[in-house]
Amino acid sequence: MVQLTKILRMACQNQNAANFLSNGKKIVGVALNYMDVVKAKNVPVPKEPLVFLKPTSSYLQEGQPIVLPKVFTKVAYEVELGVVIGKTCKNVSKADAMSYVAGYCLALDLTAQCNLGAARAAGHPWSLGKGFDTSTPVSQFIPLEKVTDPHNLPLWLTVNGDLKQNGCTADLIFKVPDIISYVSKYMTLEANDLILTGTPNGAEVFEAGDVIQCGMADLAKLTFQVEAE
Repeated sequence: MVQLTKILRMACQNQNAANFLSNGKKIVGVALNYMDVVKAKNVPVPKEPLVFLKPTSSYLQEGQPIVLPKVFTKVAYEVELGVVIGKTCKNVSKADAMSYVAGYCLALDLTAQCNLGAARAAGHPWSLGKGFDTSTPVSQFIPLEKVTDPHNLPLWLTVNGDLKQNGCTADLIFKVPDIISYVSKYMTLEANDLILTGTPNGAEVFEAGDVIQCGMADLAKLTFQVEAE
């Protein structure tokens, strides 16, 4: 009876998490979280996750175009593993962190480099360069049981058929439990919140008229047309 209750609770959690686009309250991003990026940029390895927030109004689903805001001159793609939170968590340990994961998604964290560079230099927030409309394209929800190991997932991205990013979540500096535990010390993570775990090397600027495709193992593949505002 206990096992049946557990199965039913998990099924209900997955059903709710499948609607993370409409039910989620926040998107938590992590920057500079792949070792190949650290090596390519020749910067120190972060001692703690570099966390930022994005609004859920930035979500985009396949079938809708990525729209580049006219206020930006340089927007770059970043392919990422997304982690969907399944239940409220606060001050959780790394050992317990995975029990709060409902599932995953494939995601893009589009970044206005023209804005972010200036913001970093001035010590300003990243909100505008990270949170603009259509800046978080995502796949459908991927249930937890479909992913054997979230830290061994190939990620790739092409622009107009040319391979631009080709990495693996094995290269993550801070793993999923590390991120969940760290963030939950500062803010409560709630059901349907999304964590963007970072992007491998190769993030570059793209333009209106481009076609972006990306994938994660055999779990998800996305295609987006790019338009100017």
